[in-house]
Amino acid sequence: MGKIISVANQKGGVGKTTSSVNIAASLGSLNKKTLLIDIDPQGNATSGLGYNKRTIEKSSYHILTNQEKAKDIIIKTEFKKLDLIPANMDLAGAEIELVDIPDRINIMKKAIVSLKEEYDYIIIDCPPSLGLITLNALTVCDSVIVPIQCEYYALEGLSQLMATIRQVKSKYNSNIDIEGVLLTMFDGRLNLTMQVVDEVKKFFPNKVYKTVIPRNVRLSEAPSFGQPVIYFDKSSKGAKAYIDLSKEIIKKNK
Repeated sequence: MGKIISVANQKGGVGKTTSSVNIAASLGSLNKKTLLIDIDPQGNATSGLGYNKRTIEKSSYHILTNQEKAKDIIIKTEFKKLDLIPANMDLAGAEIELVDIPDRINIMKKAIVSLKEEYDYIIIDCPPSLGLITLNALTVCDSVIVPIQCEYYALEGLSQLMATIRQVKSKYNSNIDIEGVLLTMFDGRLNLTMQVVDEVKKFFPNKVYKTVIPRNVRLSEAPSFGQPVIYFDKSSKGAKAYIDLSKEIIKKNK
């Protein structure tokens, strides 16, 4: 039985999609059958694996609006043991359409929970908001990875995310837990970075991953080539960090 992990933070620009893509690809490279689900209307996880969100006909939008079964939308990517449920342009309107659907919080749960039997890990890339689409991901997942950038406003909005997770836990998903907190855009030379690390560790005791994701040019370049960084440049610091992180996730879930 596999594990469903949502990657969520309503603050944009924290490395959420970069982490979703590279964790999923790294888990696959480590021989874990992995499914990446893109439910972010920006569709960057989809394009990060080399697919054009403008030309994709069936996507996670069709799951959220009860038009298609999840298994009929899965794409087998060219990357080792990595499948994708993509996003396309239609997803931008899904939030409004969901308002009129009965039991709208549990649509993803009904659609993808059976896929746990086919995958070791299912990674969900959430939108940078706490709307109905993100709530669907939090209702179906076993745990949440929270990426936090090592910058001045790092903890801004996190109390709101934690309050939402607590609410989901009490009403819809009693099993949900914090999988781990991931520090991104790390630069150990800066005093500010180390201050943020200390602050995050106080906020999330025993939940911060040992592996940190450094600022890395190759990591920034990889999406424009439609490749996870471990395939774009496996010797880069970014690639090594995501492999180490994925090993940490696997070890924790043994």
